[in-house]
Amino acid sequence: MIQKAPEEADVIVINPGAYTHTSVAIRDALLGAGLPVIEVHMSNIHKREPFRHHSYVSDIAVGSIIGFGPDSYLMALEAAVKISSLPGDDT
Repeated sequence: MIQKAPEEADVIVINPGAYTHTSVAIRDALLGAGLPVIEVHMSNIHKREPFRHHSYVSDIAVGSIIGFGPDSYLMALEAAVKISSLPGDDT
């Protein structure tokens, strides 16, 4: 659950899938969690249908990793480790 993330994590890694371009509720939950967000997509959403090009998550994420297949998750986890160890992090 996104709402419980602050109790268990320093960073949220999320593949919003079909909710990328449809869910303001997920966007609001991510904002409410108050944690850095990394958006992940295994495919390049910008090479897909035009309606998939818009993301409700991208502008609130510290970064997006798209188009690298399953390796997208590994890249996101590497980024999450770096983000959580930045100076000034209170965790």
